[in-house]
Amino acid sequence: MNKITLVTGNMKKLISARQFLEPYGIKVDNIKMDTTEIQSNEVEDIAAFSAKEASDKLKCDVLKNDTGFFIDALDGFPGPYTHDVMEKIGTDGLLKLMKEKKNRKAYYKEAFAYCEYGKEPVIFTSITSGKLATRKSGKYGLRIDPIFIPDGHEKTMANYDDDERFKLWNTDAYDEIAKYILNKNNK
Repeated sequence: MNKITLVTGNMKKLISARQFLEPYGIKVDNIKMDTTEIQSNEVEDIAAFSAKEASDKLKCDVLKNDTGFFIDALDGFPGPYTHDVMEKIGTDGLLKLMKEKKNRKAYYKEAFAYCEYGKEPVIFTSITSGKLATRKSGKYGLRIDPIFIPDGHEKTMANYDDDERFKLWNTDAYDEIAKYILNKNNK
């Protein structure tokens, strides 16, 4: 069986990775460790730097991800700074910034960096598109979920429990990661 170490302390990320990768025969374990989170406007750069650092320290193949939330009308803000922005102004602050905006398109961008020990990271991305609601609703999920309506739906992500919400995410990156790992190991 192939094995990958997911570098995270977030159990929901671990559950998600196992849910999508283990059916391919890829065992996912995890380790919680601090890595340097560089300042960059690209979630791909942040994930890649952290993955390389973790792989070098652990001397094994790792998977690290970084996620940003991008709002079209705000030129992609908060982007990779989502965590800090949510700490400072939260969903109420984002809704206030969007009060007069007609264009409410937004998306989550998740970048996964797979790094084999001794090599450079390979990046995979998934984008879950949607729009911002005009008010909060729902009780489940992450900080932005009460104001994010995924494409093809009428309610915010926070109106769906974990099992249903996982189905709303674009998971193409997991499929690409699995194919990459399996192809690499079959050579």
